[in-house]
Amino acid sequence: MKAFYLTHPQVEIEPERPVPEWRLSDGGRQRVDAMLGKTWLRSVGCIVSSAELKAVETAALIAAYLRVAVEIDPEMGENDRSATGFLQPDEFEAAADRFFAEPDKSWQGWERAVDAADRIETAVRRVLDRPQPVPTLLVGHGGVGTLLKCRIGGRPISRREDQPAGGGNLFAFGIASFELLCDWTPMETFEGVDHAG
Repeated sequence: MKAFYLTHPQVEIEPERPVPEWRLSDGGRQRVDAMLGKTWLRSVGCIVSSAELKAVETAALIAAYLRVAVEIDPEMGENDRSATGFLQPDEFEAAADRFFAEPDKSWQGWERAVDAADRIETAVRRVLDRPQPVPTLLVGHGGVGTLLKCRIGGRPISRREDQPAGGGNLFAFGIASFELLCDWTPMETFEGVDHAG
């Protein structure tokens, strides 16, 4: 039985709005649409999303296609960066480098990477701990998704484990084994994994 962790694709950057309220861009929606016909997706019986709007929008598009409900779990949100608010792209990339390079430290008031890793792992384990597990799609964010992938893969926290730029990538892991089954793959080219988890 497999779970899939999907990061939301491209968003409309709106500096005047809090980042958790950013929405998918037209390009992001098109990427979700391009994934909907994939064979692997038909196995999904449960969708759980972060409460952030861009993740909820991603999950809702997929849920409407599959005709499944979306569960919202605020604990699956991105690492808390509200202390700094919006950062210009070059500033953000430098901050993200520090976030991953010094996981035990808070950069400018950001949630520490070790704390975000604990939070996302606890949330995902709780979500998947069901009497009758079903293939589950988790919809979230690149930062905490990378931290989760590091935990599942038994790897140290590192930005080398981060998804390719632009978002809209996923990885799969076994629900029972909590074993990583593949690395980040763009959502529109992912074709599933052959071996059971």
